[in-house]
Amino acid sequence: MKSISELTEKKPWLNWVLFFVTVVVVFIIGLFAASIVERRSEAQLYFQMVSPIPDWEPRNEVWGENFPRQYQSYLRTLETDFESKYYGSVMIDYLEKYPELVVMWAGYAFSRDYNQGRGHYYSVEDVHNTLRTDVPQPATCWTCKSTDVPRMMNEIGVSEFYAQTWAEMGPNIQNPIGCQDCHDPQTMNLRITRPALVEAFARQGIDIHNATRQEMRSLVCAQCHVEYYFGPENYLTFPWDEGFSAEDMEYYKDNIQHVDWVHALSRAPMLKAQHPDYELYKTGIHAQRGVSCADCHMPYMREGGIKFTDHHLVSPLAKVDKSCMVCHRQSEETLIANVYDHQSRVSELRRIAEKNLARAHIEARYAWDAGANEQEMAPVLQLIRHAQWRWDWVAAANGMGIHSPAEALRVLGTSIQKAQEASLKLTSIFRKYDVDYPIEMPDLSTKEKAQEFIGLDMDQLRRQKDDFKENVLPQWLSQN
Repeated sequence: MKSISELTEKKPWLNWVLFFVTVVVVFIIGLFAASIVERRSEAQLYFQMVSPIPDWEPRNEVWGENFPRQYQSYLRTLETDFESKYYGSVMIDYLEKYPELVVMWAGYAFSRDYNQGRGHYYSVEDVHNTLRTDVPQPATCWTCKSTDVPRMMNEIGVSEFYAQTWAEMGPNIQNPIGCQDCHDPQTMNLRITRPALVEAFARQGIDIHNATRQEMRSLVCAQCHVEYYFGPENYLTFPWDEGFSAEDMEYYKDNIQHVDWVHALSRAPMLKAQHPDYELYKTGIHAQRGVSCADCHMPYMREGGIKFTDHHLVSPLAKVDKSCMVCHRQSEETLIANVYDHQSRVSELRRIAEKNLARAHIEARYAWDAGANEQEMAPVLQLIRHAQWRWDWVAAANGMGIHSPAEALRVLGTSIQKAQEASLKLTSIFRKYDVDYPIEMPDLSTKEKAQEFIGLDMDQLRRQKDDFKENVLPQWLSQN
């Protein structure tokens, strides 16, 4: 075999070939090395604090000075233009969409006003605007709405925070949900700032401080996207002592005889679910596979050599390529169709449950009016209480059941069953008191007709809210 020197002596042009090949290789290696250096420099700058962030700093823009990419993506929660088949970030009047809800919440503030929650940036503004806050509320209602909450809890104490009224705490709540709610300002590690979550796990013998980072990517969301109730002195409590399922929490609340309100028509001692997203998610396949809330709702992004979390919290359907398709290999169209298929099934059963529940409440009122006594009505009211709780456990969660479609359908099925059992028991009462059956139902085709039926003076309620926004709110905001 001839050596390279012998070949180049006979073929001098090979020297030029080798020269150019060497130049190209060196150039490519140089580019690669430069890219590594550049990305390392970017990464160093990324984690370099521009200015220290004080403990309990509530202003998101201060955090944004150090983390502009995350902050700019967070500002996209201002956008309200994404609409999927089942909601998204657009403003939706749920009472207009589902008028039966007005009857189901008769005697409770939700019968006045209930809208699709917009992005986190609107968390304080939407509370100011809702007609529900015209009813006297405790400061506990602010707990999940603002980065000022952990600041105030640290300043005056947790129990002292809960003990105040919503209006007394109002001037101190200025900044919407944001950075401090989930991050330590010194290390940027995920942290829990709402004590109710820590306390709920502690009662189960679980030290949340031992949670992994992947678990924390769900637990920071679980501070707020959960079911809760107000205990003594309006102390915020998660009803997880018996477990996370609808039945477990129902049993727990029955055991402590908790009542959120007494229904104005049926007189049933009612339970109101809040937004048990975490609990429903815990029963689903994604939780079983170790997928966190942030994996779907806050997927990773890349900019140069920097990998960071997208803080534009929105439905994964708004960015299927970055969320779903990281794991799933089907097309975007197929994945969206799969989601809609699950949601449509949940929506169908949900509407059946709502119609059954509205009828049960109205029929119960007729039974009372006919002369039924408390002993006769007690099993009926318990069935209505449990049926509506189970409906609400699914309906109040975001995503139309998609966090766990099988569990959502199961729970809605038991809701329908119990509502129908209540109606069957009522037929026996109607026969006893010679009430014509079936009961003629009122026209509930619109929100306005339903609100008129339960006796709400909506014009007066709107005037009260206008007075608050004109005379009280400016004073609150001036303290910013």
